[in-house]
Amino acid sequence: MEDGEQGEGEWASKAWAHLSSVRSLSPLIQCIANFVSMDLTANTLLSAGASPAMLHSSTESPDFTPQVHALYINVGTLSDAWLPAMKVAAKLATKFNKPWILDPVAAAASRFRLKACLDLISLKPSVIRGNASEIIALADASFGSSTKGVDSSHDSTDAVEAAKSLAYSSGAVVAVSGAVDFITDGNRVLGARNGVPLMQKITATGCAVTALIAAFVAIDPSHALEATASALAVFGVAGEIGMEMARGPASLRMHLIDSLHGLDQTAVISRVKISAL
Repeated sequence: MEDGEQGEGEWASKAWAHLSSVRSLSPLIQCIANFVSMDLTANTLLSAGASPAMLHSSTESPDFTPQVHALYINVGTLSDAWLPAMKVAAKLATKFNKPWILDPVAAAASRFRLKACLDLISLKPSVIRGNASEIIALADASFGSSTKGVDSSHDSTDAVEAAKSLAYSSGAVVAVSGAVDFITDGNRVLGARNGVPLMQKITATGCAVTALIAAFVAIDPSHALEATASALAVFGVAGEIGMEMARGPASLRMHLIDSLHGLDQTAVISRVKISAL
């Protein structure tokens, strides 16, 4: 059966297989994350069964990056000091054939940030995950696109063509987060429809799910499209289950982590909503 013919049941089974593999293999993920997201990023990876390493020194990377299973780079609190370290780690990941994942937070917020993201993309990430405004800005290489800080001013549906264009030009799988998450390799497009709106009221959930993508791609790098969709859907399912117990954003954050840790096959198979478009 071709990917385009697969139903939600087959995709849900893939998502469970990816999560099970992460739990059994515990991939080591180097995270050059931002100050706001470090805690949630590390706890998301731990809850899913992966092993986070919050290591961003360019002096350490030559010894460490070749040993990891994947690298995750997040430019949320970008600085002149950290950008060279990101580039060093990305070059090493590419050299040693390690998948690496980019989260281009607020890519169009400044010329410095846009150029940094484009420079990083030239170093061949396996996956780029952003909101619609970020992906549109990167596809157009345009500063000053309509953004509101780190928030998107577009719906994910507005960025599908931009995502396909960016995937073609970069060679990466591109994921656009939103009410529906769209994932494309430039040819195929998948939609993941899990999650709850209140997750947008918790800072760093986007950062955390990009780290989870890194863990899923680490155990299946030759199928980055499927692994990325699986990670987005699994994280969304954890949010849905967490929402059943939450009273607001703070308690949802706690229950989201607990739910990700406790996900079982029945929950994943019955709830994951991925389809080919």
